[in-house]
Amino acid sequence: MSNSSSPIRVLVWGENRHEKIEPHVAEIYPDGMHTTIAAGITENLGDRARVSTTTLDEPEHGLTDDVLADTDVLVWWGHAAHGEVADEVVDRVHQHVLSGMGLVVLHSAHWSKIFGKLMGTTCTLRWRSERDRELVWTVDATHPITEGVPNPIIIDQQEMYGETFDIPAPDELIFISSFTGGEVFRSGCTFRRGNGRIFFFSPGDQDYPVYHHKDVRRVIANGVAWATTDRPRRIPTLLRYDTDDFYNGHGYTGPIAD
Repeated sequence: MSNSSSPIRVLVWGENRHEKIEPHVAEIYPDGMHTTIAAGITENLGDRARVSTTTLDEPEHGLTDDVLADTDVLVWWGHAAHGEVADEVVDRVHQHVLSGMGLVVLHSAHWSKIFGKLMGTTCTLRWRSERDRELVWTVDATHPITEGVPNPIIIDQQEMYGETFDIPAPDELIFISSFTGGEVFRSGCTFRRGNGRIFFFSPGDQDYPVYHHKDVRRVIANGVAWATTDRPRRIPTLLRYDTDDFYNGHGYTGPIAD
């Protein structure tokens, strides 16, 4: 749990596979995309955040229960190895999100096991990877995730993501992207699951230097700050299961008779 006097504990999780096997990706991200994403959060939040990283190939993918308990916001990037993420780790992350840990889901992590489990849909979409220009338009200029962000954000080279995007209706629609082929996409969405806040932000294909873009870095950092909560970490439960008290619509009846 974070509070106003302590830094936000941020963990950036990266697959770290493309950077190891594809020279052009390694040239863009020599220390891995996860490191570049983490640097952008530190660059924008400074002393407000304590940022660390972990990757898929770490034991338990670097996501032990102790690590997650010490994390206020988890940032997730994955693409080529969604299936390699162990189901028990997904279940563990899911429980921590429901308990109040924030989750920022980036680009092709829309197909990650954890995002699909939280959304309850296929999370599929249309795409075209042809060095397209993306314009990220602000829909809700009053939202804190848009603070300090130009409208539109111009990304010169990026993979096209297009509708239909099979997700539940977002709690808040923050950004919509447009592409040169006329496609549009809900590129910035928020959701709440249990006590946890989730922000999905789509720019960031591994083939392009999107995570070096100052405005993309600002959005991700804003999303981390928004996803943080000061509330104690706990999974929502029905009061009667905690105390044996039952609310009948008018008042508490006391312990339920067997």
